Amino acid sequence: MSKYSALDKAEASGFGPIQARFKLGHSSFTLDVDLQLPGAGVTGFFGHSGSGKTSCLRCFAGLEKPETGYLKVNGEVWQDSQNGVFIPPHKRAIGYVFQDANLFPHLSVQGNLQYGLKRIARERRKVPLQQAVELLGISHLLQRMPDKLSGGERQRVAIARALLCSPELLLMDEPLAALDPKRKSEVLPYLERLHAELQIPVIYVSHSADEIGRLADHLVVLEEGQVQAAGPLKQTLIRDDLPFIFEADAEAVVDGHVSDYDEAYQLLSIRLNGSDSLLKLPHSMLENGQQVRVKIKARDVSISLQKADASSILNLIPAQIISTVTVEDQAQVLVHTTVGDEQIVARITRYSFDKLKLLPQQQVWLQIKSVSLLSAD
Repeated sequence: MSKYSALDKAEASGFGPIQARFKLGHSSFTLDVDLQLPGAGVTGFFGHSGSGKTSCLRCFAGLEKPETGYLKVNGEVWQDSQNGVFIPPHKRAIGYVFQDANLFPHLSVQGNLQYGLKRIARERRKVPLQQAVELLGISHLLQRMPDKLSGGERQRVAIARALLCSPELLLMDEPLAALDPKRKSEVLPYLERLHAELQIPVIYVSHSADEIGRLADHLVVLEEGQVQAAGPLKQTLIRDDLPFIFEADAEAVVDGHVSDYDEAYQLLSIRLNGSDSLLKLPHSMLENGQQVRVKIKARDVSISLQKADASSILNLIPAQIISTVTVEDQAQVLVHTTVGDEQIVARITRYSFDKLKLLPQQQVWLQIKSVSLLSAD
């Protein structure tokens, strides 16, 4: 996670926006997308199984050739069906990481990495071998064979190999899906390092909301081959016209920085962007000023007109109501609020909503039962 937006990163990196239009028929659906994505940062492709995420990624890679297609990456047209342009996969400046690491079993880790490096002419290499090794924390694995690696180690080697192709676009197709929770937690910090330290744009496909929330700057939501929504992650997650805001695990993602640490109670204090408000959560110590991203589930937020003087709830935060929406066929209301530069959604009963007479622009207190740390930069 970075304190910079995807557009800020794109401007700093010199990468132009990615333009993509694909129409491709499948037996169960037709992929039909028209996208303009940031040329830096991580764009998360999110949707249920069969929504078209992998098909779309394969179009970016050139592994699928849609009957109608246009793809422009960093100013270079890779596909333009109207003008007969189609750059084959092996000539596209991409790195591709699959669910399975797909390492060459007869080569050591170092041999696998050198294979990726040899694909690129020396003068075009942007990522040195040593940098990739350090970023993925695999220096102690270089002489091992793939069958002597854990699942998480294999994926880290696969990611390093993809980086050594010096890609202008890194494609990651559910790279953690085959890992158990322990191995997944081992790999995620390395993905965050890539996000923070490299300017290569990444398209990250996942059906895991936690992975997308932790890594992405930009979000594309797919359903049956169509784009339901696309935009900055935090704003898109809480849009009222998207189905997952009405689901039981609907959540907001907010950014801030570490303000303090209470060693006696092992409580981390996080100051939200643009606000004096602090969120507290049980956690190990982090450095003051460190950028963090947290998630807050709508079901864990209640609303009061006054600050509670005595409460077991740690987080009592002043906020302003932006808007409200009644959940159809349910006795609940979603209340969108703003705290500084961040937005938090509360899910409350319609009974409580009517009793409190809540209105847009009203000042209220949020009572937040649980806050989860997603990532720390």
